[in-house]
Amino acid sequence: MTMQRLGILGDIHAEDGALRVALEHLAGEGLDSILAVGDIVDGPGSVDATCDLLRDHDVIAVRGNHERWFLRGEMRHLPDATRPTTVSTGTLAFLHGLPATRRLHASCGDILLCHGVGEDDMCTVKPDDFGYAIEVNEPLQRLVRAGEPLVVVCGHSHHRMVRSFGPVTLVNAGTLLRGHRPCFGVLDTGARHVTYFERREGDDIAVSDVLPF
Repeated sequence: MTMQRLGILGDIHAEDGALRVALEHLAGEGLDSILAVGDIVDGPGSVDATCDLLRDHDVIAVRGNHERWFLRGEMRHLPDATRPTTVSTGTLAFLHGLPATRRLHASCGDILLCHGVGEDDMCTVKPDDFGYAIEVNEPLQRLVRAGEPLVVVCGHSHHRMVRSFGPVTLVNAGTLLRGHRPCFGVLDTGARHVTYFERREGDDIAVSDVLPF
């Protein structure tokens, strides 16, 4: 299946309430599918409710560094760290089943869904990274050297962003985490732009950015 209009969800961090609002809005956007970049656990809400929503809406998801840490019992001293005893066996199975990356076909070429950059879930590119910071970013440079048109839908930094490096376009989906300018988006590979939405008063949703690529 070749996809054109895709919902994108950034780092969720157990914000099940914000996720529910985002999914309700995206249901009216005429999408081919919805993508999630990982970091589903370690947050203020319910991980069980979050994973149930992702499953019920057939969201295509990958794991982030927080799922990796959670499943290995690492970094559990972090604020809002999810405890293994607080999640269901179904949620554990769902998290165990998440791959590091997924590759999808779109009208603009392939889409690589990941958390950081490619297989490296701790790598990131920020809006103000230029020059040397880009040159030494080996996971990014590896994708650029491959020379194929590729849209990388990623997260990790919590900074919404669309930036192109030769044949590679990075689309950072942002985050749903409160206090981090929470957002979600629609990636239109035919029109070649990303529309980001923010929750304003109550459950009112407004466009915050439309970024071309």
